[in-house]
Amino acid sequence: MPAKKKSPKKAPRGAARGRKPAAARGPEPRDSVIDPAGNDVAELAGQVKRHGGAVVGAYRDPFAGQALVLASVPIKKVVATPFQRDLSKTHATRLADAIGAAGLFLDPVIAVPSSDGFWSPNGRHRLEAARRLGMRAVTVLLVPDDKIAYRILALNTEKAHNLRDRSLEVIRMARQLAKEQPRSKESEHAVTFESPAFLTLGCAYEQRSRFAGSSYQSVLNKVDRFLESTLPAALRQREQWAVRIMDIDDRVAAHVKTMQAMGMKSPYLRAVIVARINPVRFTPPSRKKDAAPPMSMAEALTKMAANVRKFDPKSIRPGDLALVAAIAPSTAD
Repeated sequence: MPAKKKSPKKAPRGAARGRKPAAARGPEPRDSVIDPAGNDVAELAGQVKRHGGAVVGAYRDPFAGQALVLASVPIKKVVATPFQRDLSKTHATRLADAIGAAGLFLDPVIAVPSSDGFWSPNGRHRLEAARRLGMRAVTVLLVPDDKIAYRILALNTEKAHNLRDRSLEVIRMARQLAKEQPRSKESEHAVTFESPAFLTLGCAYEQRSRFAGSSYQSVLNKVDRFLESTLPAALRQREQWAVRIMDIDDRVAAHVKTMQAMGMKSPYLRAVIVARINPVRFTPPSRKKDAAPPMSMAEALTKMAANVRKFDPKSIRPGDLALVAAIAPSTAD
């Protein structure tokens, strides 16, 4: 009996199709350069000079060929748009530290002409950092269309860094720096790495892509510090710590399965277990930047390992899960 012909499988409804690239548009590289003294940017160049600035160059935008001006202008002449997000002092301080450590301001601030200078639709924190650093001038990318001030939010669309992304990016930077500067100390790169917890968690994420790092971030923020050893040695130490954390997490996962078998259904089971075995759970975070940790990493991991072995799943009550659920959004991966 002849076999029945199989009908071709239909693609699932709603399956994403690759988007074909659009037809080529915009100026060729050689056509992008504009004479800063030419008619195309005469009005913008005039505004720069009137407000005490200097035109650095001019070019055509690669998408639609719009004439743009790159200029250096007095910092007092550039203000953030009034509808921009509120200033975060913490973010501004962190940005100022990063610029100071790098020795470069780099990114121009997007700006549009205003009656008494220039408006920047997305540069509030960079401008504040520049002022804190005592900069006399900032580099601006001047756009003639003031409507861009209201469209910049959409143009800033970007995938936000979650804990996994940030940790992997930091550990990859550390490994590259360990090759390029093997004698440098980990602590010398503190501004670059931002947080020692990213290094430790990065080692774990390298081994387990779906590692629940946010459950352990609170512990690490209190006990993990940048090491005074060289980068290669520091990386070896962090790899060992990551192995210990993953061993602890294996036991946590086993407790989660036990609790699920007991009828507990909640996405926060792991978080509540880690909170219970956290040896610095009731230690308030220090406000001092260089404060000594309440205990060493080695001691904290040893205590966590002992606590997870003694943990009793029956000790968890519905109210405990509700409490963790209430604070979970701030610790998501």
